[in-house]
Amino acid sequence: MKTIAQKVIFYIFITALVFITSCRTEETESIQAPEDEVLVANSSVASLMQKTSINDGSNDNIIDKANCFNIKLPITVMVNGNSITIKTEEDYKIIEYIFDDDDDDIDTLFISFPITIILSDFTNVRINNYTELYNYISTCNGENEIDDDIECLDFNYPITASLYNSNSEIIESIAITSDIQLYGFIKNLRNTDFVTIKFPIEVTLYDGTQLITNNLNELKDLIETYGNNCDEDDDYDYNDDDCNDCNQDQLLDILTNCSGWSIDKLERYGNDYDDYYDGYTFNFRTDGTVSAFYANNTNYGTYTTKGTGNSLIVTINVPKLPYCNNNWVLHEISKYTETKIDLRVGGNDRMRYKNNCN
Repeated sequence: MKTIAQKVIFYIFITALVFITSCRTEETESIQAPEDEVLVANSSVASLMQKTSINDGSNDNIIDKANCFNIKLPITVMVNGNSITIKTEEDYKIIEYIFDDDDDDIDTLFISFPITIILSDFTNVRINNYTELYNYISTCNGENEIDDDIECLDFNYPITASLYNSNSEIIESIAITSDIQLYGFIKNLRNTDFVTIKFPIEVTLYDGTQLITNNLNELKDLIETYGNNCDEDDDYDYNDDDCNDCNQDQLLDILTNCSGWSIDKLERYGNDYDDYYDGYTFNFRTDGTVSAFYANNTNYGTYTTKGTGNSLIVTINVPKLPYCNNNWVLHEISKYTETKIDLRVGGNDRMRYKNNCN
């Protein structure tokens, strides 16, 4: 329930807008908005909007294992002896592909300093060595611990706002086009500032669903409803979401349009069979059949797919090649130096096809 003081302030704000409108030049603009479209400093909806716009530091955990900041790109890192320049977020996958190439080695990553880190409030800090970096890492919450940022939804920009300051009696129209701008705008709101937000505002949920809100009350309810409704992936396990976007059409397109697959990883029942099918060539056809050619002999079988995402199952049955046969779960499709289809079951069984067809 609004306090009497809040209602009086709001009445004064709207009255001032009407009065100033009659005296302003064409460069200024006034919006006579209902109360649920007026944003004030330190309100609950302002806090929720700011938390939604916080810089998420978990996207590069494969490099820094820190959820409260990320490293400004580009940077150069040494990954298992390979010098890699990371230019975009997509390049984080290159690090993962190198780490995943061999499960039996010790993965190492070294950063070339100096670097710049971007804190949760978008402040940039120059870091000259690992000691300085570890000092900032120590200030972050650990894996999957509760933090301030809301990652389960994002604003669709631009957002248009009109800012009225009761001291200066100036009305300013502002187009907010990014998280960094929204975060700073709300952070710098003063108690003498009153903001009218132009609705509707559209947000995108973690699953891609887009929702429209028509006032601040609806926006507050939406953020509270969905703000903690997803896995924010604030852990350091880079392998746990490799196939979030995998689907059957994507997999079948790669398998059937590339010929001459070979097996470079094969582990069954806790044993390593990497060389067991060395020299075999596999071809997958659109009719659901698979052939394996070796030493002038061809073995035939079938394959099927079902499911999607991290639950996409590939069932392979080649009667004369028993170690290939399983209800495999698609773990990853990688396209770095080679195309690789990584299939796994539980923690022990693994089969990976590779091909030079990119």
